[in-house]
Amino acid sequence: MSRVCELTGKKAMVGNNVSHAMNKTKRKFSVNLVKKRFYIPEEDRWVTLKVSTAALKTINRIGISAALKKAQK
Repeated sequence: MSRVCELTGKKAMVGNNVSHAMNKTKRKFSVNLVKKRFYIPEEDRWVTLKVSTAALKTINRIGISAALKKAQK
C-alpha cells in the first residue's frame, strides 16, 4: 500500500539534497504516517486508518466524525 494519508491525501514530496559545494541530488520527503484504530460511535465500529500526524492532531481537536465528514468534501 502506498504511503498516502487516508484523510488528507498527503503524500511524499520531492526536493534536493544540497551539499556545501551547492551540488544538488534528488531526494524524497516522506510523510509521517501512523496506523491508528478509531472508534466511530455513530456506526458502532472500529476503523483502522493510515493517517499523517497532522491529521491525527486534527482528529484529536475536532473528533473523528467531523474529520471524516471534512475529508469527504
